[in-house]
Amino acid sequence: MVTRAGERRRVSVLGSTGSVGRSTLDLIGRHPERFAVAALAAGANAELLAAQAIQMRAEFVALADQRAWPALKAALAGSGIEAGAGREAVDEAARRDADWTMAAIVGAAGLASTLTAVRSGRIVALANKEALVCAGGLFAAEARAAGATILPVDSEHNAIFQVFDAARRDSVEKIILTASGGPFRTLSLEAMAAKTPEEAIAHPNWSMGPKISIDSATMMNKGLELIEAHHLFALPEDRIDILVHPQSVVHSLVAYVDGSVLAQLGSPDMRTPIAYALAWPDRMPAPTPRLDLAALAQLSFEAPDPVRFPALRLARDALRAGGSAPVVLNAANEEAVAAFVDRRIRFTEIAATVEAVLDRLPVVDVTDLAAVGDADRLARETAARIIGRDGGFPARAARVASAGAAD
Repeated sequence: MVTRAGERRRVSVLGSTGSVGRSTLDLIGRHPERFAVAALAAGANAELLAAQAIQMRAEFVALADQRAWPALKAALAGSGIEAGAGREAVDEAARRDADWTMAAIVGAAGLASTLTAVRSGRIVALANKEALVCAGGLFAAEARAAGATILPVDSEHNAIFQVFDAARRDSVEKIILTASGGPFRTLSLEAMAAKTPEEAIAHPNWSMGPKISIDSATMMNKGLELIEAHHLFALPEDRIDILVHPQSVVHSLVAYVDGSVLAQLGSPDMRTPIAYALAWPDRMPAPTPRLDLAALAQLSFEAPDPVRFPALRLARDALRAGGSAPVVLNAANEEAVAAFVDRRIRFTEIAATVEAVLDRLPVVDVTDLAAVGDADRLARETAARIIGRDGGFPARAARVASAGAAD
């Protein structure tokens, strides 16, 4: 759906209080003549959501956490803004009449609302990579049926989208996702094992939320993006490469059969890909730092180390296995990251936990969101037992706790 000249584009932002959501609203707020906010949805931050709603004059807001409802209601008193709490309210935010929706609720929690937006047949800017990782086939089918347009917001996929010749797909040899390598790119496994959550969250280039930052440090983020790219661009796993690029300036590349390689470059600021999706098929000004290649002087690239970053291998294996494997990969990773943040496991045990869960669970077909939910739940339960949260592997849990206390 494309708005006519002179009309304001009606937008909804799911996950408005997260880093992508805040960047989206920053851009919208700079161009009030171009955009009107239909709905905002967030997790539990009632104070920030209310402030955003009042500033943006949103028509409807929703909080997933019902416990925060009294605070939201009080903050919005007298504003005239409709509000709700709970999963149904978030789904209502996704259903609200809009031309364009930002789907930026982190993790599997964003699946249902993102699918609701897709079924509405609008433009969906996809920042929730888990939607395609866990249910890529389902989302693609629903988008086709509803006539929805899915625009990738991840900087890597957005970069590919900008230089990918979709009309001549057979001319594409492969796509190349770039990765910064995260804060531990040059460290040994022994050194990485001793790293704290605070150190893992401190990304050298990007300003992102804690979960995505830790995924970048393990390179699981790149593994999830590989699966996402497979669904977005309909390319097999063996035609998707990953290249470490520490400067985060070349966001991704497309290699063609004639030897040409096209790349999209820009400063590491999420407002650039968000602006591209927000204004699509046009472009809009964004207050991002302009790229100065002379000042950079050099750009470097290297192959990722599969030993120190096993998450890449796990993601490729899950994509090849298909079915429930990507769902299990994602759910086990979310549980392992949460355990690392709580200092119940070490950094290097994140990928080890994911691999153990994948090894234990058989691959089954997933044909709807209910099946996705079942696979997700079983993976989380299995991860919990492996981590030791509910009594499994007590000796290992004690060892991890002891090591965390010594850090």
